[in-house]
Amino acid sequence: MKPVLALVGRPNVGKSTLFNRLTKSRDAIVADYAGLTRDRHYGNARQGNQEFIVIDTGGFEPDAASGIYREMAKQTRQAVAEADLVLFVVDARAGVSAQDHDIARYLRRLGKPCLLVANKAEGLREGAQLGEFFELGLGEVIPISATHGEGIRSLIAEALDQLELEEPQEDDDSLQKGVIKLAVAGRPNVGKSTLINTWLGEERLVAFDFPGTTRDAISVPFERNGQQFELVDTAGLRRRGKVFEAIEKFSVVKTLQAIESANVVLLLIDATQGVTDQDAHIAGYVLESGRAVVLAINKWDALRDDYERELVKRSIETRLPFLKFAAMHFISAQKRQGLGPLWAAITQAYKAANCKMSTPVLTRLLLEAVQFQSPKRSGMFRPKLRYAHQGGMNPPVIIIHGNSLEHVTEAYKRFLEGRFRKEFDLVGTPLRIQMKSSVNPYADKDTK
Repeated sequence: MKPVLALVGRPNVGKSTLFNRLTKSRDAIVADYAGLTRDRHYGNARQGNQEFIVIDTGGFEPDAASGIYREMAKQTRQAVAEADLVLFVVDARAGVSAQDHDIARYLRRLGKPCLLVANKAEGLREGAQLGEFFELGLGEVIPISATHGEGIRSLIAEALDQLELEEPQEDDDSLQKGVIKLAVAGRPNVGKSTLINTWLGEERLVAFDFPGTTRDAISVPFERNGQQFELVDTAGLRRRGKVFEAIEKFSVVKTLQAIESANVVLLLIDATQGVTDQDAHIAGYVLESGRAVVLAINKWDALRDDYERELVKRSIETRLPFLKFAAMHFISAQKRQGLGPLWAAITQAYKAANCKMSTPVLTRLLLEAVQFQSPKRSGMFRPKLRYAHQGGMNPPVIIIHGNSLEHVTEAYKRFLEGRFRKEFDLVGTPLRIQMKSSVNPYADKDTK
């Protein structure tokens, strides 16, 4: 599982800037305005071969009793609960504040691994300004500048060392034994536990008409028609009481980690509510992780009107156009309707994700596609596609070699993808196409 780092601190210390720096994105909104971030924000990051998840949080006021700051504090507490290590970010130029002391007291009481990070420390590395942060009682101060990228690599190296991670190992036991690891993902209360219970024929998982009943990702072995499966319910963590109340119904981290380790993801959508932003976020992460996916529209029996059903279908086409490759099934987990074809789609998606494509067939398909429709000319040059071969599986990767391939448009890549998908019946799996242009060995030589 990927380790999880949570960024915590008072408002306007640069947490979102650091988040964008770590994830190499601009997903978090950054401005010189306190309290801009309110909800938790998740992103993937990598240093070397080690991948990890980063959580950005809003300004933390542990003792906030009411209003938006109380809700932001709940979000931060949830992020800390999900994290393996906390990065407590302070402002090196503003110095220690009473709010910093409150946060430090909370983190010390929690006892979770923590690093004290002094942001905006450009030019202060040798200064005495950082000395005052030792009074927070969290050990050494790590100076960085998120804006300028100073000290970031050292910070991540220190954080990963603190976690004492084991060397990543190839986890191919499931492939060797023919076990398909199936993650059932979706929003809270969409019917994930009910579906797994229906498959198993017993109340193996707690199913209740209240969002967030499942507390952790639960794995259950299952066999159907001689095929071994490992079913994973991905609802996740929810603690009752004053801390979390009803602010977050499930752990995003648990869902992300379960998706990462699965062979196939069954994405459940509630037909009575259509596609929500949360559905779109989960679907986007499935696509980004390269997992095979099957769409299941649950509670389909609750829609009595053909007009309502057509609206749901259109919302899926509009909100999830990037999952056109996935098979879509309309089911009722509670009434056991439409579950048979679902298994066939899951098996098909697994086979497609691990499909082997020979170089001669790929090259033939490529040349036929070029003959049917050439790539668009860019200036004086027209991309020349010469041959193709497979570069990986789960998801399948096709590498195309030629000249001036950097000018191949996204539209033409989609055209090629359609050809490859049709030939190899790649239903239910993402397909990645990479272009590699030949290098002219004489390009940099003096031609005098």
